[in-house]
Amino acid sequence: MFTIRKYNQISDLVQRHLDPRHYELSETAEHYEGILVRSADLLSAEFPPELVGIARAGAGYNNIPVDRCTEQGIVVFNTPGANANAVKELVICGMLLAGRRIIEATRWLDGLHEEHAQGIEKLVEKGKKQFVGPELMGKTLGVIGLGAVGVMVANAAVHGLGMKVLGYDPYLSVDAAWHLSSEVERVKSLEEIYTSCDYITLHLPLNDQTRGMIGETALASMKEGAVLLNIARGGLVNEKALIAALESGHLRHYVTDFPDEGILGVRGVIATPHLGASTPESEDNCAEMAAKQLRALIEDGNIVNSVNLPRCEMPRTGGYRITIINRNIKNMVGQITAALAESGCNIEHMVNSSRGEWAYTMLDLATAPDRACLDRIAAIDGVVRVRALF
Repeated sequence: MFTIRKYNQISDLVQRHLDPRHYELSETAEHYEGILVRSADLLSAEFPPELVGIARAGAGYNNIPVDRCTEQGIVVFNTPGANANAVKELVICGMLLAGRRIIEATRWLDGLHEEHAQGIEKLVEKGKKQFVGPELMGKTLGVIGLGAVGVMVANAAVHGLGMKVLGYDPYLSVDAAWHLSSEVERVKSLEEIYTSCDYITLHLPLNDQTRGMIGETALASMKEGAVLLNIARGGLVNEKALIAALESGHLRHYVTDFPDEGILGVRGVIATPHLGASTPESEDNCAEMAAKQLRALIEDGNIVNSVNLPRCEMPRTGGYRITIINRNIKNMVGQITAALAESGCNIEHMVNSSRGEWAYTMLDLATAPDRACLDRIAAIDGVVRVRALF
């Protein structure tokens, strides 16, 4: 029986993948092999030695101490793409809100209702012209970041809304490329996006390279009256430069899902309270994906969608499997295989993957390794975790 610690309310659909006959879900357990989490802050949490994986039911993972987990041999997962449709729909909603001035119009109507008990129809017909706004069809949308969400937004805009779409992503994956419409024009520089697009939407992770990337220079390069949408990460945009661009009128609207005290109330800002993934469908998708990834790790050692270790999968071909998390240094595989040979263990199948400073190895063996063999591997300099899956 494996124990999974839940740190938030998680959809009951996880039990499709975590059979209650083999998995216990607990909100209070002190010892557990896996964690399912959404927004709970784990940055200062102490983890039991048996913990092998943390699955975040969502894309972001800044509530998890990823570096510390790696050093302890704990695999951290997220669920990219599980909430993509929900975010896509909010982006389209944001473009419509900004273009058609819907929020200003409804606020004006609320004011009319409070001031006038009768004759609203005539006042509406007289005043509606102040809220005339452009259609999306024929306008140009720039999509920065063509991951799961960016691809869905680009495809929906070009096929469903009749927009011209430019996409920028120097790290476009093969999978994303297969799903991206051929009618989306890929450009080679951000400058092409800034100078050509009526609407620009961001779909990037927040890291040292992207933090504050939309600053004074980028904003000044954008078309007069452009609309910037950020349903990705708040830190991508420099707020001081943003406010200046809005106040000058150079930027018409900023649509964001990450409000804070610095931008709320600023003219031209349309903010939603982090609603990107707040749909029952999205929450279910994220929970199911997280549970599947955690089960694959616990039972078979397979890693998919890890944020700290390489993707590594191998079908089970025998009864004896060991997995090893280690630093990506020279002759590591040679030392591991030598330790197995010394113990008389024959390797039937093996796969090794690396990512940056870390590597992961799975080996299926013809015979079960004894405790001395596993200890010998664990003692190799650079190995942080050895698991035996029998």
